[in-house]
Amino acid sequence: MDRRSFLKTAAATSMLTSLHDKLAHASDAPIPMRTMGRSGEKISIVGLGGYHLGKQADEQESIRIIRAGMDAGINFLDNCWDYNGGESEVRMGKALRDGYRKKAFLMTKIDGQTKKAAMDQLEESLRRLQTDHIDLLQFHEVIRDTDPARIFVAGSGMDAVLEAKKQGKVRYIGFTGHKSPDIHLKMLETAFAHGFTFDAVQMPLNVMDAHYDSFEKKVLPVLVKHEIGVLGMKPLGDQLILNSKTATPVECLHYAMNLPTSVVITGCDSMPILQQAIDAARSFRPMSKADVGALLSKTAPAAGKGEFERYKISNDFDGTVHNPQWLG
Repeated sequence: MDRRSFLKTAAATSMLTSLHDKLAHASDAPIPMRTMGRSGEKISIVGLGGYHLGKQADEQESIRIIRAGMDAGINFLDNCWDYNGGESEVRMGKALRDGYRKKAFLMTKIDGQTKKAAMDQLEESLRRLQTDHIDLLQFHEVIRDTDPARIFVAGSGMDAVLEAKKQGKVRYIGFTGHKSPDIHLKMLETAFAHGFTFDAVQMPLNVMDAHYDSFEKKVLPVLVKHEIGVLGMKPLGDQLILNSKTATPVECLHYAMNLPTSVVITGCDSMPILQQAIDAARSFRPMSKADVGALLSKTAPAAGKGEFERYKISNDFDGTVHNPQWLG
């Protein structure tokens, strides 16, 4: 072997060794924790989405996924009263037996916007989840321009949730939505006008959102200013972004983690997908401006019309549009 070949071989070997060491280190590293806004609560940088758990064919596998995630260091659990007809909450409740509830920061959502609907759904969630309190309860699918006023009118869903908080059934209050950053801003402004500041807000934050009707650009600065917990969801666009062939799953997860998110919630319906999320959390390092720019440059051509964020431009993901009775 001549000197040039030797040096090339040595350099390649060194690079592979370095990569192996980095991955080996990441596999042993703890999942990072972040603070949820002004609450001071420490939550895992990655959260376990509840919807996909209820779609898993095997209930026992769902329970195994939840517990394996928690054993690895995930403490933020996402769910909703309406996910899979309640099956997602039922399975999570079973997974939280045997001491797991004490390890969890448990979040679920309600659709009810009237006082009765909100109270009834909260009580049902508590029963399914087999707990006496929800750490974070959120108003789900704030996606219509009329939703903020309806939630805050006297005798509405907000009154029910504030009453439940006084009773110790709810610790923190937030809201979610995937449709429009302008509606999120209206919800925040309506709350401020009523002298109320949410503890957390959930919204899509991903490599496509950055280019189209962006929650990142419009809503994120307001949340940071008011120290409201930032719950990033749809980091892979519910798998739609992967169909664009412009970014890998880990790139998508790392991009969302690189934002000032308290947690990045991702759906895990199998052990390999769970492990992918855990590895992404453990290996995450702050991205340089150059790396962010390169990733956004790759995704920009596919992002212009919202094709890979159909939850913004269609009713495909709108449970309360298809089931308006859930609103009360």
